[in-house]
Amino acid sequence: MGIKLPRQSSETLQDIVTWDEYSLKINGERLMIFSGEVHPFRNPVHSLHLDVFQKIKSMGFNAISCYVHWGLIEPKRGDISFDGFRDLQPFFDAAQKAGLYVIARPGRQAVACPDGELILQAFGEQTTNPYVEAYQPYIKAVGEVIAKNQITNGGPIILVQVENEYSGFWPPYGEDFDYEAQLLKDFRGAGIVVPLTTNDAWPGGHFTSVDIYGYDSYPNGFDCTHPYTWLADAVPEYFWDAHQQYNPHEPNALYEFQGGAFDGWGGTGYDLCSVLTGPEFERGEDLNSNIYQRAHPSPVFYKNQYALSTTIFNLYMTFGGTNWGGIAHPGVYTSYDYGSAISESRILREKYYEIKLQANFLAVSPAYLTTQPQNIYNTAGSFTGNSALKTTQTLDVVGNKTGFYVVRQADASSFDAQTYKFTVPTSAGTIEVPALGGSLTLNGKDSKIHVVDYLAGSTTLLYSTGEIMTWATIDGQDNILLYGNEGELHETAFVVSASSGTKPLARVVSGSGKIKQQILPSGALAVQYTTTGQTVLQIGPKLRVFILDRATAYQFWVLHPPTQGRFAAYNTRNPVIVKGGYLLRSASFSGGTLALTGDLNDTTTFDIIAPAASSRAVTFNGQRLDTKKTTYGTLIASRAPHLPDVKLPDLELLTWKVADSLPEIAPTYSDEKWTVADMLTTFNEWTWGTPQILFSSPYGYHTGNMLWRAHFTATGQETGFYANMSGGLAFGYSMWLDNAFMGSWTGDAPHDMYNQTLKFPSTLTAGSSHVLTILMDHMGIEQNWAGASDWFRIPRGVLNYSFEGSPKTNVTTWKLTGNLGGESFVDRTRGPLNEGGLYAERQGWHLPGFDDSRWARGKPTEGITKPGVAFYRATFDLNIPHGVDYPLAFAFANSTTNPHYRAKLYVNGYQFGRYTNHIGPQKEFPVPQGILNYNGKNTVAVSLWAMDAGGAKLDSLNLVLRQKVETSLGSVVNAPAPEWTHRANAY
Repeated sequence: MGIKLPRQSSETLQDIVTWDEYSLKINGERLMIFSGEVHPFRNPVHSLHLDVFQKIKSMGFNAISCYVHWGLIEPKRGDISFDGFRDLQPFFDAAQKAGLYVIARPGRQAVACPDGELILQAFGEQTTNPYVEAYQPYIKAVGEVIAKNQITNGGPIILVQVENEYSGFWPPYGEDFDYEAQLLKDFRGAGIVVPLTTNDAWPGGHFTSVDIYGYDSYPNGFDCTHPYTWLADAVPEYFWDAHQQYNPHEPNALYEFQGGAFDGWGGTGYDLCSVLTGPEFERGEDLNSNIYQRAHPSPVFYKNQYALSTTIFNLYMTFGGTNWGGIAHPGVYTSYDYGSAISESRILREKYYEIKLQANFLAVSPAYLTTQPQNIYNTAGSFTGNSALKTTQTLDVVGNKTGFYVVRQADASSFDAQTYKFTVPTSAGTIEVPALGGSLTLNGKDSKIHVVDYLAGSTTLLYSTGEIMTWATIDGQDNILLYGNEGELHETAFVVSASSGTKPLARVVSGSGKIKQQILPSGALAVQYTTTGQTVLQIGPKLRVFILDRATAYQFWVLHPPTQGRFAAYNTRNPVIVKGGYLLRSASFSGGTLALTGDLNDTTTFDIIAPAASSRAVTFNGQRLDTKKTTYGTLIASRAPHLPDVKLPDLELLTWKVADSLPEIAPTYSDEKWTVADMLTTFNEWTWGTPQILFSSPYGYHTGNMLWRAHFTATGQETGFYANMSGGLAFGYSMWLDNAFMGSWTGDAPHDMYNQTLKFPSTLTAGSSHVLTILMDHMGIEQNWAGASDWFRIPRGVLNYSFEGSPKTNVTTWKLTGNLGGESFVDRTRGPLNEGGLYAERQGWHLPGFDDSRWARGKPTEGITKPGVAFYRATFDLNIPHGVDYPLAFAFANSTTNPHYRAKLYVNGYQFGRYTNHIGPQKEFPVPQGILNYNGKNTVAVSLWAMDAGGAKLDSLNLVLRQKVETSLGSVVNAPAPEWTHRANAY
């Protein structure tokens, strides 16, 4: 057994969020926490939070999980701010409006987020008081915000994570129990009374003194280049043993499970990352094409966790968003799309609809919440007799009735199809299924959940191999939705009451599907069917069954009309089931009218299952629908979306202005206002080989382009300059002697440091004064994974240097600059990481309202013919109607002539793209509405850094429309975009 530490009990602090060994309870009611990870700081437009949350809610989820970014909230020691995009309140308010609980994760580690010199000063050894003293003001401040939004105060927050992946430790350090105890004390001191959690990087038993311990898992890894290649053991069973070892008296909690994958510089792009953990299928123009292959990775991975009775389940990420500004660490680029169910542009991917099936099933399966797996490590061949399959028997150990049988391939890497019969114990005895003949099929990279003695309203399913999407009792009739892959054979046995002593049989009341049926010796009605399209069965007066193939099941939505009060949107009773639409957001009743809201991308026929008395009239997005009653008792109506054409500006035709953004190499340039790099010591214990500290962070510069200048007097013997530079993965630098270009390290995906000697263009005269200027791309500070390690301290800047041919030549003065003001950054609205150290950024040329009337005309597609940095500006108007959602992106074309260049994209002052032409992979940069003004003027700016002697240009730059949908989202409020004002101290 692992170390057992005493846990604090929040039941002594509050009685709303409680738990036992099976599940979480809210107000005494058990619930499956099905959650999606969303980060507020990766979406700076507050009014778009609700869109994302309503999409997550419509997946059948009931919670979201969120990191909080310490470095954005406290970029400088003692400078704590929740202003602007850092304000967490709109995020929490939107979650509550959507009806989602929140797992708040303010604990110190946030993936892909540099936290600046504050952390470099404070992190040190995680076992020392300076680190504790550094985090305490942040924990107090963010804790108070979170405490105000706890469910105990009427807010949505039900769990608070105090640490993340505090699992690996740098020798000789190990887990620090004093630190953990202090952290718990500090969170409680900030007013947190709901359960405290931690996320172990694997089920390793670290920090088990929290209230509800949990772990994370990324079973398919992060190799987006080979999305169809899986490890044979990618669906492990040992997680349950670990849970039993470390926290058997709490729910099995998985606080991060793979919802996609991150992609790094030089990668393959997020479309393939979405394939890595998404349904593999082909489709036509839209989701109504019904052309699907029969392989579904997400069922395999996710259903393996359901087999282990995981009742707190969070998918990382569900909406990734954007690493705008300098948020990213060097391992990722601007996009943080993550291949998640909801793309960076808020577009629903195919995997969204697959996960929706699973979440809705668990939402109507209360028996699952008191289950435990019964045959861990004895699953191969179990219940099927086929050793190529593994089946986990997960039983309700409290109700002692319902069973969930999760079938998947024993070798997760297999593409083979397996046939089997399913022999299973039921309340009517052991039955071999299909009882009516034939065999079941499991295709490679698929998984199924067969149920036994499953209660759906007044109906019991003695067994079902067809999977359940959802069920609901409406107007006294049970409606059950069963699905399978196109063309599969399935069988379900219904326990139905007899009228007049005669057992009711199934009638096909809609669709062309053929069924076989038989009354079993137990009296249950066994129905065998093939899942193709949609077939509706009526069994007696009180049971209606929808038999669906997977593609058709994707089209169904389960909506819960709100009740009253602050938690109105959390209602889980009296659902309405509707087929049709790209997205359905909500259903509500008023009088005899059912009001539906949602998004459409094509003409849709709705099929509505709702109480008759409450749906005498139906509206969609406020427009009355002409409904008709089907032969099987539902309402149908058609609706065409309103998708007006819009004219997007041709960026090539705009009036572009250009100015030089590298005046630092001009002979007349003065660096008098630059920071002198003369420190001899630093909190960073990384060794250095220079007389002074030439790391950027000790001087307050943490992100973006940076410039170094070395003043020296020549001996006449110098022939070149050697430098060992560090900038993070995919970084690069260029170097000038006075105004003469020496060369560049153009960068590549694997190098985070690089050393080389660049030759001087001519012989230097003894006694002559010179300046070396180095422009470096700072890709961010490394994330720190192992406790007390040095990873986050890897410096950015000059690690070592020397003069070739004259080792005794000394640099008399080193100077550097980054963003204007460093940690005392100028643009308080867009935050500490939005600007770097380019001259244009320091002057504010990227901001709207700057007067560029004296600049020359010039386009980024014309570029420059020499090395250096050019800065381009233009304005354009947009006029996109309300009531539609038309996400836009800026698309660069890869240049093969003079390919070594870097460009940054600024939209209305916000930096929303770092394009590195020769490294990639990102070429398209989504910019959300709210950063883009959809009904007015926009300012776009591009910096172009040519790293080769021949200069560089963009091959093209276009504004592209990603999708067209009619939406009920409502108005999007633009993020604040202050215009340019004179920067008195700019240099």
